[in-house]
Amino acid sequence: MSVLTAEPGAVPAGEEPPDTGERHRLTAVTGLAALSLDAMASVAYGPEAIVLVLAAAGAHGLGFTLPVTLAIAALLAVLVASYRQVIAAFPDGGGSYAVARTHLGARTGLVAAASLVLDYVLNVAVAVTAGVAALTSAFPALYPHRLVLCLAVLVLVTGVNLRGIVEAAKAFIVPTVVFVGSVFVLIVVGLFRSSPASTVTAAGHASVLADNASGVGALLLLKAFASGCAALTGVEAIANAVPSFRVPRVRRAQHAEVALGAVLGAMLVGLSVLISRFHLQPVAGVTVLAQLADASLGHNWGFYVIQFATMILLALSANTSFGGLPVLLKLLARDNYLPHVFALKADRQVHRHGVLALAVVSAALLVFSGGDTNTLVPMFAIGVFVGFTVAQVGMVRHWRLQRGAGWRGRALLNGLGAVLTGVATVVVTASKFTEGGWLVVVMLPLLVGAFVAVHRAYGRIGERLGLGRIPDPPHRERSVVIVPVSSLSRLTSRALSAAASLGDEVRAVTVCHPDPEDRAQLDALERAWAEWDPGVPLVRLCCERRTLGRPIAAYVRAVTAAEPATQVTVLIPETEPERLWLGVPLRGAWGRLLHNQRGAVVAHAVRKETDAVICRLRFRLS
Repeated sequence: MSVLTAEPGAVPAGEEPPDTGERHRLTAVTGLAALSLDAMASVAYGPEAIVLVLAAAGAHGLGFTLPVTLAIAALLAVLVASYRQVIAAFPDGGGSYAVARTHLGARTGLVAAASLVLDYVLNVAVAVTAGVAALTSAFPALYPHRLVLCLAVLVLVTGVNLRGIVEAAKAFIVPTVVFVGSVFVLIVVGLFRSSPASTVTAAGHASVLADNASGVGALLLLKAFASGCAALTGVEAIANAVPSFRVPRVRRAQHAEVALGAVLGAMLVGLSVLISRFHLQPVAGVTVLAQLADASLGHNWGFYVIQFATMILLALSANTSFGGLPVLLKLLARDNYLPHVFALKADRQVHRHGVLALAVVSAALLVFSGGDTNTLVPMFAIGVFVGFTVAQVGMVRHWRLQRGAGWRGRALLNGLGAVLTGVATVVVTASKFTEGGWLVVVMLPLLVGAFVAVHRAYGRIGERLGLGRIPDPPHRERSVVIVPVSSLSRLTSRALSAAASLGDEVRAVTVCHPDPEDRAQLDALERAWAEWDPGVPLVRLCCERRTLGRPIAAYVRAVTAAEPATQVTVLIPETEPERLWLGVPLRGAWGRLLHNQRGAVVAHAVRKETDAVICRLRFRLS
């Protein structure tokens, strides 16, 4: 098993120093574009979620749309203020995971991390399917191909993020500006209208308003509040990705967080005001945002601009997960809860393995759901509210320990937020449990268990390696280098020369099988070897079975047993092809298809059955 080892809490080798690659990091503006798409796009379904719940109480119930939205906006303000403090207190990112790990214990931190991982993955699947659903609503002929379209959008977003988070931000600035600008134009124009400009969109569609409702109860309002809180998903993404910002990271991330809260809050409240102003009623098959665009702007080009902007932003809002999750995975890997490979960065400050892992799992969810949004939505938002609640409780403890100026007010603010998000968590989980929410409830402990298992494995590895302890001083041992050969060539000469520079004694070995053809080849090799006389003995390894790696591994074990104080190294010579016929380049894995993979077979057998050092010598053909 190949293991990347590091001190617990240390950044594995391969990461760039924190002061390099600033041009590949985010400013406040590009950070807003890269990490807020999830939250921004939520205005397309947040107000609608409120209206659909309140519609069960009839027209009287819809009158509570604005009060419920104001309560959500108040919670948004609490969350923004809290996460602004989280950014300052935990500049290495991680959001609720970092808060919980520090102030509530490692196990609670893992619950927060698992909830964020699930939410980020589900966000990608929901965002892509919702965007494609908007597209297929406009072009019904594409509906049978929705899964292929979903996977194509996922490949596009993944490809952009593999080029770097700054490149992703640049690519998504224009769609974000167009969407936000269009929504604000819709709100401003609508505020100056006393009646809807058009109702063409809703015409002919059945209303979902209840006719025999008796009243509005506290439970209904609570459910509407919890459903509308889906609009708050994505608020935590900036706090999770603070290391992705340019210096001064904390200030830029805080500015982006405040801007996100201000823009999102204004859009939510503005749309809710218009819902009340136009006495809008939800209808089947038409989104609330589409009805508002129709009522404010009329059924013209402005209406279609908003529809297409919504469609594009919903599809691209998956980028929030690609910006936040890889950083969270890096922190988990740094703390030995995930394989260390997730902590490595590519050239453009990209946690490539995190991006690819998110893409693969999201693709599996898309295939599982068949590209259907309704299959995924019941599971969405539960995880993020668990994270919200844990972060708020952790920040209360943070202020109690810090006890700086005004700590009581800050603790009270976070305590209120913890109560509100805790209630929302319970209500959302209970109301969506039978619709698919149970899967999140089951996956949370399983994911935490996986984190713990990885951590224990690294603990055992660290104990055996003596990490954290001063090791014995290095000492020189006698070295024997074993070189597998099958013929004489420049590769053989190069391998023996390299082996002579590595060890005190060099032995060439060749495997012989009982077939007459193999024996003839061996006799020819031994005659040529005696004529060449390289000063290295050629050892014949006879094997009745037609295998290559096992006889060499058995010989290595025999040498080790006979000479226990000797370090055995197996040097495996291999050719590295450079070009194919007609001057066509053929490198890497494609070029290696031309060769018989003897080196890989030998290396696998020796690694599996012995403790010998394996050295693979590449001879480049040119």
